[in-house]
Amino acid sequence: MKKNYDLIVIGWGKAGKTIAGKMGNLGKKVALVEKDPNMFGGTCPNMGCLPTKSLIHSSKILKQIENYGLDRDYEFNNIFFKNSFEKKREMVRISNLKNFGLMEKNSNVDIYLGTASFLSNTEVEVIGENSEGILVSDNILINTGSSPKTLNIEGAHDSENILFSEQALNLEELPKKLLIIGAGYIGLEFASYFSNFGSEVSVFQFDNSFLPNEDDDDATIIKEVLLENKINFSFNTIVKKFVHNNNKVEVIFTKDGVENKETFDKVLIAVGRKPNIDDLNLKNAGVEINDRAEIVVDEKLRTTSSSNIWAAGDVKGGKQFTYISLDDSRVILPQLLNKESDRTINNRVAVATTTFIDPPFSRVGLNEKEAKAKNINYIKKYSLTNTIPKARVINENNGFSKILINENDEIIGASLFHYEAHEMINLLAVAIQAKIKYQLLRDFIYTHPTFTESLNDILA
Repeated sequence: MKKNYDLIVIGWGKAGKTIAGKMGNLGKKVALVEKDPNMFGGTCPNMGCLPTKSLIHSSKILKQIENYGLDRDYEFNNIFFKNSFEKKREMVRISNLKNFGLMEKNSNVDIYLGTASFLSNTEVEVIGENSEGILVSDNILINTGSSPKTLNIEGAHDSENILFSEQALNLEELPKKLLIIGAGYIGLEFASYFSNFGSEVSVFQFDNSFLPNEDDDDATIIKEVLLENKINFSFNTIVKKFVHNNNKVEVIFTKDGVENKETFDKVLIAVGRKPNIDDLNLKNAGVEINDRAEIVVDEKLRTTSSSNIWAAGDVKGGKQFTYISLDDSRVILPQLLNKESDRTINNRVAVATTTFIDPPFSRVGLNEKEAKAKNINYIKKYSLTNTIPKARVINENNGFSKILINENDEIIGASLFHYEAHEMINLLAVAIQAKIKYQLLRDFIYTHPTFTESLNDILA
């Protein structure tokens, strides 16, 4: 049986649910397809940013206990760990139900729980336990997200002790000894909070790079702080094999070409993410992908080969953040409503990012490497975190602030590595977007004591 819609949305991510809800509120008939009932709302609230940040917050509380002279043995850490994970699970459960409820209450949105695959560029077949049929629409949005990449290594899929992000977010016990493969942003976040919980954490990186896109001096300080936080790094290290013995994992690896082995309780593979396209049968719709299996789109997020199909969020490649998916919805929605809009993915001027290590590292605009590559003349304003009164008040003195200013006195970039970096970076993003002269932030009157008031001194 075929059913016609004004829009078909495949995947319940941030862009998909936002567009589905708004179209439904405007009286348009929408089909929303999701194959996993654990993913209402997408990766972020269920297996990504929100659950990880809950655990980062809990682990930080545990680490701060040390400042008051309280002892932490494994049993104490493990109890705190279990309670933190239960708190996280309840938060995810509530969020999942809320996301489902918002769509279920929308009378113009039909929910299909099943796997979607294209029959043509206007027809989608859904197969599931309680949802089957062929959906038809001249407008289709793909918002299926991404999932962790795997490693083609012997033993990588033979044990529950080999983890990916989803499994790492659902552990029952704190690993005493944890290996993380991959020193990228995701791997570093996991390393930071597991270390704060009390795990002995090692990070293997296949080459000698550490945050290669960041300024060298910034990366050096970040690595030094992580080392102080008892995270062990091993570079030029390539895993060859996993051997599973007595509920532990023996890891066979080479470091600088020399073979070695070490035993861990758990191994977390964090080597990036890949678009979720396997079930979609994109060829039937004429949708092109690139060599990274990302759906190819234009600046308006239309698939380049099928003008009635859009792709949003991780599945199209680019920055993998829920707020990018949200902004994708702002690009796509006017097109679906036949409204004029000059919004494209190319006019996102100031997109802030944060890596939630301890302390958080946030960036917006250009760093020094990028400014030099563009031959932009700039001056650098720099300060260590331990000069900020609020940092001393709460005993969070690690890190730095770096702000770049061009010849027109406009802020063109900022790199912050401190306790409030993830909050403060948004103000600097607004300054870049609006081309605010740096003197306005320098001379502004801020509340005290706060991290933001450090702009009075940093920009002096």
